Amino acid sequence: MKKVLTLSTILIMALSCNTKPQNPKFTEISLPNATVYVYNTGDALGDASYIVEGKKGLVTIETPLFKENLVEFEQFVKELGKPVVAELANYHVGGTHDRPVVMAEGMGTFTKEGAYAAMMAGFQQGFGDAIVDLPTGKVTEIPFGGKATYAGVNFEFNHGSAADFPGAAILIDGTALLTHWAPAKAHMNNLQLGSAAAVDAELDLLQAMKASGAKYFLGGHGGAADAEALAFKTAYVTTVKELLVQYDNAAAFAQALKAAYPGLPGEEGVDALAEALYK
Repeated sequence: MKKVLTLSTILIMALSCNTKPQNPKFTEISLPNATVYVYNTGDALGDASYIVEGKKGLVTIETPLFKENLVEFEQFVKELGKPVVAELANYHVGGTHDRPVVMAEGMGTFTKEGAYAAMMAGFQQGFGDAIVDLPTGKVTEIPFGGKATYAGVNFEFNHGSAADFPGAAILIDGTALLTHWAPAKAHMNNLQLGSAAAVDAELDLLQAMKASGAKYFLGGHGGAADAEALAFKTAYVTTVKELLVQYDNAAAFAQALKAAYPGLPGEEGVDALAEALYK
């Protein structure tokens, strides 16, 4: 006698096989030896956070700064059902509380001093109780060029942009590269390019990103991007460099950059970008 599966039975079987947590804010990227979950927080800073799932556990990266996001993030981590074996803070400190944190060489001290400390104090004043308390856990720093293995996944720490915070370009499982800003098909802003010198530094980083062999490009801002977005950003920054040579004032530069990329998202920030580049 043949057995007939009803629709309800099929649905129950399908749901029982799908043990991964479901949350539309998280997108999944499959690497050769790991899975990366990308969490676009939607917060006021445009931050993104990450969970790397290996066979032996989880690695969290750029833990959310806002309490509302941290609750959602930690719930997703819990539902994955594996231990967190390492927490990485690359460019962004967040809700790691008093737990140990891994950072790139020099970044631990940098986050407690000068411009970074002032930035965090400004966030505390501006956002108040909406953000987490600053982390107090022990920091372990990985030297640039160094490698580490967490949860059975390889992490390689290389230099990020020379014009940015001293964070790293972290190659994950040889396939995904994390930097401060994910490449995007949009105008860059004056936080990404804060001076004319930053343009050359950015081009150097983009060339290193291409040479890394990565397939996916992740950012503390912007989430995940692909090689097409990287190629666009490289062409865009090259155009910026060329226009800086052609024009001797910010207004003319801004007009020319807008004309070169009509309708490109982020145009409202081009004037401020121009002012930064011509300081």
